[in-house]
Amino acid sequence: MEILAFGVQADEKPMLEAAFAGLHEVRSLDVFLNEDTAPIAAGYEVVSSSVNADLSGRVLRILAAGGTRMIAQRSTGFNNIDLDVARRLGLTVSRVSYYSPHSVAEFAWTLALAVNRRIVRAATRTRDFDFRLAGLMGRDMRGRTVGVLGTGKIGEAFTRIAHGFGTNLLGWDVAPNPACVELGMKYVDKEELFASSDLISLHVPLLEATRRIVDAAALELMRDDAILINSSRGGLIDTGALVAQLRAGRFAGVGLDVYEAEAGVFFLDKSLEAVEDDTLARLVTFPNVVVTSHQAYYTSDAVGQIIDTTVANVTDYLAGRRSENTLVPS
Repeated sequence: MEILAFGVQADEKPMLEAAFAGLHEVRSLDVFLNEDTAPIAAGYEVVSSSVNADLSGRVLRILAAGGTRMIAQRSTGFNNIDLDVARRLGLTVSRVSYYSPHSVAEFAWTLALAVNRRIVRAATRTRDFDFRLAGLMGRDMRGRTVGVLGTGKIGEAFTRIAHGFGTNLLGWDVAPNPACVELGMKYVDKEELFASSDLISLHVPLLEATRRIVDAAALELMRDDAILINSSRGGLIDTGALVAQLRAGRFAGVGLDVYEAEAGVFFLDKSLEAVEDDTLARLVTFPNVVVTSHQAYYTSDAVGQIIDTTVANVTDYLAGRRSENTLVPS
């Protein structure tokens, strides 16, 4: 069988093809799956999609009409998939329910330290042989209060690093994580977490209940010198409200690896094009903001696990099995 894989990064391609070697052929495309590219999948029973794929009802209908019966998404999040339409069409849909939580947790801390210690500004200066320290002062993390929204596997890994820095720990989730409690985390309501934290990191999934959980009201509660980090999903933050607060001179730093309107922008080279997204264009101009292109998961360890799980998901589909990764069984 030949599998069509959309949104395959250059570093990922040899890993993906090697993992399927001896099992199935893989046709790797760097374009993302959406309404315009879905017709390419005609004749392919199995399609693999990436995190920024558009798997709305319209796209799923195009895939099903072309003969696709199984979609293997190479990510944990699945808010981009219309699961109800997939069920009605009889499609099997799988995801990667687990991969190295350390990849994202470590990157979230990388963003936190980068904005706290003004690393990007400092590196830009030294490239121009400007070695002044003015404007580069940060703060010790030891003794600060770190708030973690979402204490699942990634949130727990982030918390363990925070504990190593000697911080005070606040958490919010639907249920406490005993491992985080053992590290000294105190669970509070999210309003107290926003108001009391020096550093806030988001590790909840994007659901209707969490969409724009960091809204204008939450931002107002935050300390003027707080640091906000989002390496989960862009839709967790009301970006317009965030820009308004940044324009008012608030927050010591903001690190964003995700953006609520990133589809069609992130993972692509837009350097020679006019910027159409005014909010994103304004966001990247703030000196206390660092924006990266959804790369927190992008380590050889995590990508290898994602690919191995994708291979297992396809194998399960062909054998008529389901697993914890199966979102919609056939």
